[in-house]
Amino acid sequence: MTGTDAGEDSLRNISDTALWVAIYRAMESERPDALFRDPHARRLGGRRGEAIVASLPKARGMAWPMIVRTAVMDEIIVRTVRRDGVRSVVNLAAGLDTRPYRLPVPESLRWLHVDLPGMVDYLRERLTDHSPACGLEFIGADLTERPARRAVFEKVAAAPGPTLAVTEGLLVYLHPEQVAELARDLAAIPSVTGWLIDLGSPRLLEMLRKTWHPQLAAAGAPMIFGPEEGTRFFEPHGWREAEYRPMWNEAMRLNRGPRGAWLWSMMSRFMSRARREELSRLSGIVLLGRV
Repeated sequence: MTGTDAGEDSLRNISDTALWVAIYRAMESERPDALFRDPHARRLGGRRGEAIVASLPKARGMAWPMIVRTAVMDEIIVRTVRRDGVRSVVNLAAGLDTRPYRLPVPESLRWLHVDLPGMVDYLRERLTDHSPACGLEFIGADLTERPARRAVFEKVAAAPGPTLAVTEGLLVYLHPEQVAELARDLAAIPSVTGWLIDLGSPRLLEMLRKTWHPQLAAAGAPMIFGPEEGTRFFEPHGWREAEYRPMWNEAMRLNRGPRGAWLWSMMSRFMSRARREELSRLSGIVLLGRV
């Protein structure tokens, strides 16, 4: 990442999506009834993040899924650490994630924050005066390069287990064969017992492409991955669905649905069970366990 707070207001590359999402976290954090508080988000997103959000069609109205995703992943991470004995977290393509600084996790937890070197430097420079709640290691690496990925996973394997892998907002930008390779690489590390992801369906991708495809494609970050078979995609590669949180259901639970959500919820009561199940699988937050 080479971005500063100045520059063009459009997306330039996939790293710019982190500025975009940071502004969403800032929007939520500044609400009186915020689901989470990220005191660093506004500064991390910066003026450029604000400009990106302003330039994208319907960007503010589409903030709710990202906010819900953040809140639900927060819940699952804290639960797996406190209840399930997770001792290490590895966040791959972590962007501008600040969870090690803001989540109530024990000091003994080890957190590996992995992203492109430029993105890691950008985050570290802006958080120099702040201390994480747990043991935090930054790793600058391009995960698309096999040697770099192998070096990262050697560090993951050396971390105290059990280990939770997190890929938030990453898989949608990968080709299916890249996702499969990542799944196999993670499954090859015995200490990685869980993998937290967000997953969309082909129908969701079609909807999002109608809104943002020109901007994302121009930035070299088109949305690609939305498997027809849903979480079953991961089973041949070592992972199975352990927990599925439908995005819409979670939005209703957290009171963060889009405008007019009440009408859609009312209409769903008249749908068939199969239709409701289909819609619940439109998008979700998924905790994968080993097969």
